[in-house]
Amino acid sequence: MNDKDLVAQQQARDAVESAHLAFKSVARFDQAKIDRICEAMAKVALQESMRLGQMANEETGFGKADDKREKNRFAAEDVWDYFRDLKTVGVVKDEGSVVEIASPRGVVAAVIPSTNPTSTAIFKIIISIKSRNTIVLSPHPSAQRCIAETARIMRDVGVKEGLPVDAIHCLTDSTIEGTETLMKHKRTAVILATGGIGLVRAAYSSGKPAFGVGPGNVPVFIEKTAGVQKAVSDILTGTCFDNGTICASEQSVVVESTIASQVREEFVKQGGHFLNQTEADKVAEILLTPQRTLNANIVGKSAEHIASLAGISIPNGTRCLLADCGGVGRDFPWSIEKLSPTLAFFVVENIEQGANRCEEILQFGGMGHTAGMHTQNRDAAIRYGQQMPASRVVINSPTTHGAIGFSTDLAPSMTLGCGSWGGNVTSDNVSPHHLMDIKRVAFETKSVSEHRTSASSQTTGQNVQIKNNASKKIERKDIASIVDKFLSQKLSETPEPKTQSKTVIHQVESKPQEDSSKPNAVDFVSETDVREAISDNKKIYVNKKTIITPSAKDLGEEKEVFANV
Repeated sequence: MNDKDLVAQQQARDAVESAHLAFKSVARFDQAKIDRICEAMAKVALQESMRLGQMANEETGFGKADDKREKNRFAAEDVWDYFRDLKTVGVVKDEGSVVEIASPRGVVAAVIPSTNPTSTAIFKIIISIKSRNTIVLSPHPSAQRCIAETARIMRDVGVKEGLPVDAIHCLTDSTIEGTETLMKHKRTAVILATGGIGLVRAAYSSGKPAFGVGPGNVPVFIEKTAGVQKAVSDILTGTCFDNGTICASEQSVVVESTIASQVREEFVKQGGHFLNQTEADKVAEILLTPQRTLNANIVGKSAEHIASLAGISIPNGTRCLLADCGGVGRDFPWSIEKLSPTLAFFVVENIEQGANRCEEILQFGGMGHTAGMHTQNRDAAIRYGQQMPASRVVINSPTTHGAIGFSTDLAPSMTLGCGSWGGNVTSDNVSPHHLMDIKRVAFETKSVSEHRTSASSQTTGQNVQIKNNASKKIERKDIASIVDKFLSQKLSETPEPKTQSKTVIHQVESKPQEDSSKPNAVDFVSETDVREAISDNKKIYVNKKTIITPSAKDLGEEKEVFANV
């Protein structure tokens, strides 16, 4: 371990200890003081939203300065307006028989990404202090200055309103070792982890309560009843916003064949550019690294920049690159989460095929995050939502804005849980609610002694009935009748054998075949499959056509679960 790592670890320990001391004071603040501090912090973050957005854009090279300003505004204004009146001190709900009392958790370890650095910092600081916690931020190394400045301006104005100076910390030496020390420290109460799969996995393995997020890879389905002009406008708005750096941004478009031509024309009218096969292949080469992971050099970059990297020419004013995609999986680079204004384009014959394709895209690399649909059929939208393994299904709105609660009534948030599908502890939009423990004072409403008396009387009555029955002579035919009745009841209760679904998405066990010495490769592997294989001490047989989700690939290779056939 080098000196920088040792310094980072010590800084993390010192920050948590001082934040814990500050927490002892913050935990005793009344609601009025907490709200006054948050109001001041939200106000200064709003005033500085443009400067912080420019800093983030210049330091990271991601996105657009003006869009980052808007994300900062959203985190400072919309989030605070939504939670301003939320009770987080003392009794928060009194229903008579049950009284709920809010209790803060302690020191929040907040990992901040480079894609949305300042807006995520604003958001996590506000929800942490609102719920009477203190916070230590661990910034991504490539966004350290803008995150530190965001923390500084909010801390300074908070201190003027009575917040302890150590209630908000931002680490200045960002290393993996320092972040791990922060997450595992005995004084750390809860973790808010926004970042890559490895970081989120480290948060969950820290032994602390953790709210992590997962990759998006958002599919959006344009169903034949949709208003095509608005659908295309929404999709371009979402995927082009800050050059696609929000994980909820659209990554693939799935269209019913009856309106496919109209949709293509509308994309071109609104600034989309469809690549021919040769051009699409050239862009595909730079979407991925040699290890077939997302190329960081295209993240948050414009369509023009990506085209230049690929060595192709596109029309002036192109907002987004689109390419027809022949399938989903590792052999189809356009089907991955690209975090840039680039869209895979799929055409399907009907609504069932469309939903199945969107589900397949999520299974490849966006389990539990977000899906979208454009339709005028409410029932179809709900059926689509029922099928999608996604925590948020956004209808007739940009998924980027709908998922974070900008254009929908979802709780506004910059941290989006992916539920058990994505290996997360929650499927919610994370909020101050998740940073509080709720104590419940429960008054008796059902007398225990009355229940005992009632039960005793019932038992006595049953005993008398048994004695009366025992005094009667039971005939052989009566016994036969009782047995027949019992058997007929059991037969009627026996469930029908389950039939196998017509569509088998994936299986870990090999299919039976004539040559038992050579097992079959599976078609699809998720992280859940890998965990089950580890638990059962089994191998998962794969070949080059097997679709393996990124998280499954990482875990499977680490545990040596895969076997090639």
